[in-house]
Amino acid sequence: MAPLTISRLRNVDVPVATAWLLADCMEARGKQDLWVRQKPAVLDVLREQAVIQSVESSNRIEGVTVAQDRLRPVVVGKAKPRDRSEEELAGYRKALDWIFSQKTAVSVEPGVILRLHSMAQGGFSGDAGKWKERNNEIVEFNARGERRVRFIPASAKETPRLIHRLCTEYTTAIEEKSAPPLLVIATAVFDFLCIHPFRDGNGRVSRLLTTLLLQQQGFIIARYVSLERLIEETKDRYYEVLAECSLNWHQGRNEIVPWWNYLLTIIRRGYQEFERHVETTQAPAKTDIIRETVMSQTAPFTLADIAAQCPSVSPQMIKKVLADLKQQGLVQLTGRGRGARWSAI
Repeated sequence: MAPLTISRLRNVDVPVATAWLLADCMEARGKQDLWVRQKPAVLDVLREQAVIQSVESSNRIEGVTVAQDRLRPVVVGKAKPRDRSEEELAGYRKALDWIFSQKTAVSVEPGVILRLHSMAQGGFSGDAGKWKERNNEIVEFNARGERRVRFIPASAKETPRLIHRLCTEYTTAIEEKSAPPLLVIATAVFDFLCIHPFRDGNGRVSRLLTTLLLQQQGFIIARYVSLERLIEETKDRYYEVLAECSLNWHQGRNEIVPWWNYLLTIIRRGYQEFERHVETTQAPAKTDIIRETVMSQTAPFTLADIAAQCPSVSPQMIKKVLADLKQQGLVQLTGRGRGARWSAI
């Protein structure tokens, strides 16, 4: 059975650069409660924005995209998914909701990982919530379209036992405090990616798992800033570090420090962005949110459609904004009662 990097944590020296990154992240965690209390009205806006960006970026990294005019309705509204891509975006949002709704620590066990995969796949895939049944490869294509196998993950036969062992090793390392929690989290996520336990959706589950483990250790940054977006913005470096650190993983002689530094840098950037938003952002008026949502509609819509996309505002306020926009000649109304439809002009 392939050795896990997390099993060697006690014997890995922490370089000075990594220690500084750790210190910055720990300092930010100490300040986050102050930032949360500082401008509660701003947090609602940040939460919604972070969810939309997280869902979009995490899926886009894997090549899953939807039309821009469908993104907000599918992610924060109640629009019914029309195809597999929209189903997967809605599933990722469902998984984030489940993570953020947990009031107590969730035991890190194989069943939790299977649950995250099932939700992230949107129930559209027949193997959602199931370990891979065949061996898989991680491949990349160069500019000429030539295919190269970058890494061969753990075999399908080894996968259930390795995931169980990973969960056990993670829990033990956290409980015994054998290494800083952030390093334990980063190493566990890295080993998860090397095991590659699913036929599809491994990247998305790894990012959901990162959010879950960070939250359980008191790092709530993913609620307010999309770490997935920060990863997408540094996607080339993300794949470079994974390739570098996965060398000799099967032999238990792989590097892990570059991956630590990459993920710690992403977390630190997230906290820096959070602090900047709290200090400089003014909470937009709810009428502005409604107005922006209405004017972004590309097809006739109902009041209920806008309410689904703006869950934080009342139907009465939506009616008032629509009336004002109608008076300004920016929207028009056709029909009455349940058949009434609005259109942006």
